[in-house]
Amino acid sequence: MSVRMYQLTVDTHDLPSLARFWCAVLDWKVLFEDEEEIVIGADPSALPGMCFVPVPDAKTSKTRLHIDLAPDDQEAEVERIIGLGARRVDIGQGEVTWVVLADPEGNEFCVLSPKNSLVD
Repeated sequence: MSVRMYQLTVDTHDLPSLARFWCAVLDWKVLFEDEEEIVIGADPSALPGMCFVPVPDAKTSKTRLHIDLAPDDQEAEVERIIGLGARRVDIGQGEVTWVVLADPEGNEFCVLSPKNSLVD
């Protein structure tokens, strides 16, 4: 049996806004859009992608699954992403080498120090 990650699905109140935020963060583009979902990715054949779907309820607790981003320059990327609409958040991480941010709808994600390997 073989399996690979296809996409990460994100619940949201404002599909276009959040999808476009993540397009700007990842330098991806909208690949499909209707009122029930927006799919973004680097390219239609480049996996994985992200899919944004509408939900009526607001986020109420810490996100249990989050995205880790590995930039070439952590400080520059943190500032760029904050400029796109993210904000710094404290989830009790203490003194760590990564920066915890939240997207415009409050979903936490981390900006790591530069990485070249999954076990780096």
